[in-house]
Amino acid sequence: MKPNRKTIYSGMLLAAFYLLVCGLQRAGLILSYHVQMLSLACINIMLVVSLNLINGFTGQFSIGHAGFLAVGAYASAYLTVNFHAPFALALLAGAILAGIVGLVIGLPALRLKGDYLAIATLGFGEIIRVVILNTQAVGGARGFSGIPNYTTFGHSYFLAILTVFAIRNFVNSDHGRACLAIREDEIAAESLGVHSTYFKTLAFSLGAFFAGIAGGLFSHYLQYMAPTSSQIGFMKSIDILIMLVLGGLGNITGSVIAAVILTLIPELLRGFAEYRMIIYPIILILVMLYRPEGLLGDQRNPLKGVQAHASHE
Repeated sequence: MKPNRKTIYSGMLLAAFYLLVCGLQRAGLILSYHVQMLSLACINIMLVVSLNLINGFTGQFSIGHAGFLAVGAYASAYLTVNFHAPFALALLAGAILAGIVGLVIGLPALRLKGDYLAIATLGFGEIIRVVILNTQAVGGARGFSGIPNYTTFGHSYFLAILTVFAIRNFVNSDHGRACLAIREDEIAAESLGVHSTYFKTLAFSLGAFFAGIAGGLFSHYLQYMAPTSSQIGFMKSIDILIMLVLGGLGNITGSVIAAVILTLIPELLRGFAEYRMIIYPIILILVMLYRPEGLLGDQRNPLKGVQAHASHE
């Protein structure tokens, strides 16, 4: 099947942006710090888009996504530090392990709905953090240091594009349509032969897989991982969820834009350190007041997925 013009133009634009960033860095017009921030934005794009598959397109309410980030981060770091594994192999191993953990968690958790599912995923995410906290092989409470600095802007950029492309294609496939049917009305979907448990678990595992890749990039970006709530725990999951809601549930482009904005805003406000944690929530509150469907959400029915989900309560 030949790619359409939109795909070709998008690919050319993405390639041009990458070459532009590399050119500006070599010319000294942008600093390594700016390129690192772009790398972090790409990692957040992967996390938000992968969570969108679970929350936005399948209609589940997961708030433990940082747990899969942690699995991928620690697994890949353990392989590169202790076994000197190639970076690509370590990323893949961490992603597969995160996907398996997502499958193990998803099978029992996704039988729940609404608030119960949210609490269950939160609980599983905290279990992962506590297990890491008590595992001395990955540093335990003191953290995991000595992680090599393998993550580059090229790695993050390419894998973010791959994540968006893969999840967009999944959503547009027959499996993706089944997930959308479950989001809209699970009972009606099951009456038409859609195996809801299978497709919900598939989406959950796939989202965990890509979060695991993002985790591997994240650990080799920071070069130090600590089992804190802000890095791999509840607060990190909430950060990802905020980006998703800001961009709009069920909208991949919105997820990308929101991830970039909310990655850069804290850095832009760094000069107002004493006011930063006041300005940041105010911006989010204003967006939620005037754009409750998110930046690029469905304006016809902004809470369509939530309403369909709530109708089963």
